[in-house]
Amino acid sequence: MAVTKTLTTAIPYNLNSKVQQWDLGMTYNQGSKSASPPTYYESSFNVTVPASDEDGNVNFTPKAEGSWTLAELTALCPTSHWDTVFASQYDSVITNPPDDPVPDPDYVIPS
Repeated sequence: MAVTKTLTTAIPYNLNSKVQQWDLGMTYNQGSKSASPPTYYESSFNVTVPASDEDGNVNFTPKAEGSWTLAELTALCPTSHWDTVFASQYDSVITNPPDDPVPDPDYVIPS
């Protein structure tokens, strides 16, 4: 089943009518809530992206918030890293969950 990624948060920080920084959030989900056992898993990721970082590397050119597209905002997200993290989470929770301990109600306390 395919992973669905949805940009859920986009908060611009403006200076002189141009975005200088974005707070972005994306939700990933995969699976089915109605499957037995359920295969649905969801995780949210967030990132703050300044126009330029402290080393002077340019992340984006400031422009008016109304001129940004969904594709441009999504491109600012570290999705390759998030893809890896989500795949690992899904694997450890859904595909290969850890074995749960089994109680032994017949255990006898040593005397």
